[in-house]
Amino acid sequence: MTTAVAPAAAELSAADRCDRCGAQAYLRVELQSGGELLFCAHHAREHGDKLKEIAVNVVDETHKLQPTPSAPHDER
Repeated sequence: MTTAVAPAAAELSAADRCDRCGAQAYLRVELQSGGELLFCAHHAREHGDKLKEIAVNVVDETHKLQPTPSAPHDER
């Protein structure tokens, strides 16, 4: 299995949805059988070990996720 950052033409878009829960997909797993699966970051982590066993290629775009900035505290 190889892990790659997606080239511009193969980038996942906001329209790509996790096959497990329907959230935005950040991981594309190309299967040995020729198919592919899409996963959100949560389900990619949850099923990571099994995915590595069946993947030919993994396109991981989880680097696009940014932490949510916390709201400033009101110090009155």
